[in-house]
Amino acid sequence: MDMVMKLGAESPVVIFSKTTCCMSHTIETLIRSFGANPTVYELDKLPNGRQMENALIELGCQLSVPAVFIGKDFAGGSNEIMSLNVRGKLKNLLLKANAIWI
Repeated sequence: MDMVMKLGAESPVVIFSKTTCCMSHTIETLIRSFGANPTVYELDKLPNGRQMENALIELGCQLSVPAVFIGKDFAGGSNEIMSLNVRGKLKNLLLKANAIWI
């Protein structure tokens, strides 16, 4: 879990994803639509991706991907990110994390 937390804190927005996951693609597209440039880790392409996936599940991801960190904090999976967006809070989180600027 330490590796996931360390990687999650390296950039203002970090997304743990899989190349075959349509929700991962959707969340990445949503975040990019605000002008953010997230760091994306494709777990199915990483040699230790399975271990990282298990660590994400330990963090509370019901499904392991997508898992999104914003401003060094675990923001959640697709449901949480979509909910933040619908409630108008995602943009503020991205601003606060210096992932985007006004």
